[in-house]
Amino acid sequence: MSDPETDASETGDGDPGPTVVLLDVLPNGRPDDDRPAHRKSPVAYGLGTDDFRLYELALSESADASVSDRLGLDGPAVGRYREVEFDDITRNAAAEIEYAVDDVVDAEERRFVDFYNDAGPITLRLHRLNLLPGIGKKLRNNLLDERKRGPFETFEEVSERVSGLHRPREVIVERIVEEIREDDLKYRTFVGTEE
Repeated sequence: MSDPETDASETGDGDPGPTVVLLDVLPNGRPDDDRPAHRKSPVAYGLGTDDFRLYELALSESADASVSDRLGLDGPAVGRYREVEFDDITRNAAAEIEYAVDDVVDAEERRFVDFYNDAGPITLRLHRLNLLPGIGKKLRNNLLDERKRGPFETFEEVSERVSGLHRPREVIVERIVEEIREDDLKYRTFVGTEE
């Protein structure tokens, strides 16, 4: 799954590319890097805002970056980057994942409300809505019936119109975090899927 390192300067088109939320910043490089300090680059771990993939970034020496900052992978602050697995990130980065996902879902509410509007079946017996924690057959059917009456505009509206679904935003966040942390899930809805 991990791609080879990508040099951000190779794109050269001025587009900052995909955006990540920084989960951890190591200004003195990775602790397991045995090179002398003057040869180490600052490193950060980030979470892609579009597809929730995890990245390790080699930051430029002049980069002024902190946890929760948003950076373009192809922007001037990033020298190179590579996709990594959950087990490859630091404990501090792992602890920040839920906060970062929360921020992305809040900033792009419409995108995630549209999941409730657009989610379809995976198989004849399994619906994409059933992948969300706490949504069984009855709640799924209530949701499907209600969305036939008109699309949902906000999480608050989902909660008001669908009896029994009290925390629609938190349910989405919980599923995204699960997909990031668990590499052996059969179905993925949010992580690693291009929009």
